[in-house]
Parts: sequence; structure tokens; C-alpha cells
Amino acid sequence: MGEVKVPSNVYYGATTVRGIENFPISGLRFPRDFIRALALIKLSAAKANVQLGLLDAKKGGAIVSAAKEVMEGALYDQFPLDIFQTGSGTMTNINMNEVLANRAVELLGGKRGDKKLVHPNDDVNMAQSTNDVFPTSIHVSAAEAIERKLIPSLKVLAETLERKTHEFEDAVKAGRTHLQDAVPVTLGQEFGGYASMIRHGIKRAKRAGDALLELPLGGTAVGTGLNADPRYAELAVREINRLTGLSFRKAENTFESMQGKDACVEASGELKTIAVSLMKITNDLRLLNSGPRTGLGEIDMPATEPGSSIMPGKVNPVIPEALNLVAAQVIGYDAAITVCGALGQLELNIMMPVIAYDLLQSIEILANGSKVLAEKCVSGITADRKRLWDYADRSLMVVTAVTPHIGYDNAAKVAKKAIAENKSIRQVILEEKLLSKEKLDAILDLKKMTKGGRA
Repeated sequence: MGEVKVPSNVYYGATTVRGIENFPISGLRFPRDFIRALALIKLSAAKANVQLGLLDAKKGGAIVSAAKEVMEGALYDQFPLDIFQTGSGTMTNINMNEVLANRAVELLGGKRGDKKLVHPNDDVNMAQSTNDVFPTSIHVSAAEAIERKLIPSLKVLAETLERKTHEFEDAVKAGRTHLQDAVPVTLGQEFGGYASMIRHGIKRAKRAGDALLELPLGGTAVGTGLNADPRYAELAVREINRLTGLSFRKAENTFESMQGKDACVEASGELKTIAVSLMKITNDLRLLNSGPRTGLGEIDMPATEPGSSIMPGKVNPVIPEALNLVAAQVIGYDAAITVCGALGQLELNIMMPVIAYDLLQSIEILANGSKVLAEKCVSGITADRKRLWDYADRSLMVVTAVTPHIGYDNAAKVAKKAIAENKSIRQVILEEKLLSKEKLDAILDLKKMTKGGRA
């Protein structure tokens, strides 16, 4: 392939340089979580191979030390490759092999590039192929990110919404279906629905993490395990579990786990559902906050920044809007992951770098966005209780509670007359003498209506 110039101050080698030159496409790099997981796998592999007597203990120890440095983020700048590259992620796997080999050589007192001391393929990549290591890195990094980032953030949001559920439990308001008047609810009941969505989202996040616990490590090139000791994968996975605190296991069928990316597609689908819930919640918050004079104006959000460069005093619901953007992006990532998952061909999926990036980005922005929504928006929401009550009292659909007493047809006539004459349901029923004032007062108890049943 000819010679390439490798800078003297880097740990990567010629193959990484070729990757830099061949793929100047997006400037998007693999996230730190992915690089950390890849180094963790190299560390676990080295320990397993030392334990099996296949790798020299000094070499193995140096590889482990170098991998720990990468895991701690010290050498992140040594992984410059674009995510749009060879579909197996080979360039990034080799990038890691080169960096760990050269750093291990230094730790052993040698000079970078001395392959006799530590070889990137023979030593760092022993018993491995990009084809089993790269998807293992996807699973490990995504499962860790879900456990460490996404689930805690969703819990913060759920708890914040639950506090508002209790705070607003007595705030009666007009319900709305089809954006039209409906029977009364409480603001607390609305927020309780939101909290439940996020609690369900936590369960979905856990399912997403569980889907990723099977690892194809040990399958090497095509799933057969060629060039790997039969005991290697179990030892390496055991070390991965020790380092992550999670419960990974060797895939039941390495051919399936390398040919397809169904686990990633499944996990992404769960993340997309969480995004859909967030889109619904934040759109509702924007509607409830609309105004302040010409919208619903039922809640007030904390003011976080000026809303206009031309309209003085304008304040926009910027945090919910940001979450709308997050949700849209996650839905888009899921569509891309779905297409990538469908493009597995014969013994390998060749769309893995994009799957890795999109899955980890989905987790990252959902986690960060959920926490921001909780802390900068939901926690500071207040209710305009007078406006809530006024809307509920004038809602035409309180006539629903009267229907069992005067019949559906009469109730419909009452509603139509109330609209035509701009009167309340109470006024029309009393004018038509359909019910006594005492009975009507008992039926049109707005608070009681929010508890269901028949007056």
C-alpha cells in the first residue's frame, strides 16, 4: 500500500494514519464511553490470555496498564478516526491495538514502534477479531451508559414529576381531548400520568440494557472461535463483569450475535419509546404554559433566558423545546440503527460504527435532557389555580355528569344552547328547569367529578 508518515508524537501507527487519510468525512469521533469499553475489553483479553499461559506475563501486565490509562481518559486524543469508516470498525480496533502496544512498549522501557517488545496484532489482539471485539464494545459501552447515566437521570425526572403530582393533587382543571373541552381532571392527575410514563421509561431502559448483556466475544472472525482458546471467552467476560459490575455473558450463539445486531435494534427501540414519552410530556407542558395572555396559561415555568431579540419581555419554553429536539434526534437515530441492523450480510454486520455512535448518542442526550428537564423546568413549575378553576367551571363538557339524570339528547341540547348563548351549563339547566338547584350543585361538584363514579 506504500509508505505513510506517522507523527513522532502519537501512539497510533501507520494503519490509523491510513484511516485518517481515507475517511475525512464527518469529524465525528467515537464517544469516550465506547473507547473506554474497547480498552476494557483489551484489558480483559490480555488478562485471560496471561492466565491461559498464552501471553507473556510482562507483556500482558504492560498491556493492562496501558488499557487502564485509556479507560481513565488520558489518551482519548489518540483515537481520531471518523465513525464513517470500514463497516466492521476494523480501523478503530487497529487504532486501539496500536495505541496500547506503543504505550505498553514505553512502560516496558522501550521505544514506540518496537513490535518485538509488544506487537499490536500478536499480543494486544491475541484471540480476537474486530468482528467480535467491536460489537462487544457496543454492548458493553451502551449497557454501562444506560445503567450509569440514563436510568439515574430518568429516576430524577420521575421523582420530580411525582412531587408535582402531590403538589397539584387538589388543583381542579378542565380536561381536554382532541384539544376540545372534556370533563374535569386535576393538574396532579395530569402530572401523575407524566410520572408514570417516565417510570415505564425506566423499565424500558432496563430492558434495553438487558438486551445487550450477551457478548459475541470469542467468536473471532466468523463465530467459530478460530485462534482463540475455548476457555478464553469465559475468562475475559468474567473480568469484564468484575470491572463493570454488570452481568454480561457469552452469547448463546456467536454466529447470531455477529451476523445480526438485533440486540442493538431492540435496545434502540426502547430508547425511542422513551423519547416519544418525553415528546408528549414536553409538548403538553408547552401547551399548558402557553400565553401568558392569549394561551392556556394554566402553569408557569421558570424563566431561563430571554425569548426574543425583537420582542421585549418575551419568555419562551426553551427547556421543553430542547427536549423536543432531543426526542426527534433519538427517533432519527433509531431509524438509522434499524436500517443498519437490517444490513447484516452473511457472517457479519457491516454497519457497526454508526450503530455504536447513534446508540450511545441516544443514551447520552436522553440522560442529559431528562436531568435538565427535571432540574431547570419541572421542579420550578407553578399552577395558576384561579385560571384552572375558571376554565373547569366554564367547560361545556361538565354536562357529561348531568347526562345520567336528564338523558343524552337533553344534555346535548343544553351544551348547544350554552355555546350559542355563551352561558355556563349550570345557567342553562336552571333556566330550562331540568334539575333543582340543590341536585345540580351536588352533580356539578368539580372536585368530585375528578374521582369518577356517578353523582
